[in-house]
Amino acid sequence: MEARVAAIRAGAAGELVWLVEHPPLYTAGTSAAPGELIDAGRFPVHRSGRGGRYTYHGPGQRVAYVMLDLKARGGDVRAYVCDLEAWIIQTLARFGVTGERRPGRVGIWVRRTDRGEPQREDKIAAIGVRVRHWVSYHGIALNVEPDLGHFSGIIPCGVAEHGVTSLVDLGIPVTMAEVDAALRATFDEVFAGADKVRCG
Repeated sequence: MEARVAAIRAGAAGELVWLVEHPPLYTAGTSAAPGELIDAGRFPVHRSGRGGRYTYHGPGQRVAYVMLDLKARGGDVRAYVCDLEAWIIQTLARFGVTGERRPGRVGIWVRRTDRGEPQREDKIAAIGVRVRHWVSYHGIALNVEPDLGHFSGIIPCGVAEHGVTSLVDLGIPVTMAEVDAALRATFDEVFAGADKVRCG
């Protein structure tokens, strides 16, 4: 990823998005606090240069590493993060799921009223980015059908008072291929469209 970022900066390669699926692991962003790693021996722990805290990656989760030339796209990092949020929100909408932003909480959230429980909010997608010389890398992680129990070894993104969910956990029986098709379609809507969704 870093080699590709350097090539984009040098004009030797074009922008690129990698859609990947990791084996079970935890990653620590630049703001990760030691106390948020609850079970250090459960899965490998990788230090990453992205922003944010601890997160989980594993089978059933679509990770998108987004390498874009932000200088050519207006040089606005906040607008870029907003675009990532909009990308996830529009992808979820393809499956009838309403994803929402929350002030002070990174990622995309859904409201839950199922299972006879009081209304709550769960996180369905994480965002962690880094920018080097105006080229972005790292990106998003969307929970399609991961083992949600694997998140219990960390305090995901430092938020202990809310849970995590996935599309399948919400009762949406989608495949990774269907999610990838939606991500590809909505990426163009958000990042290449004339009517871009912006944060208010």
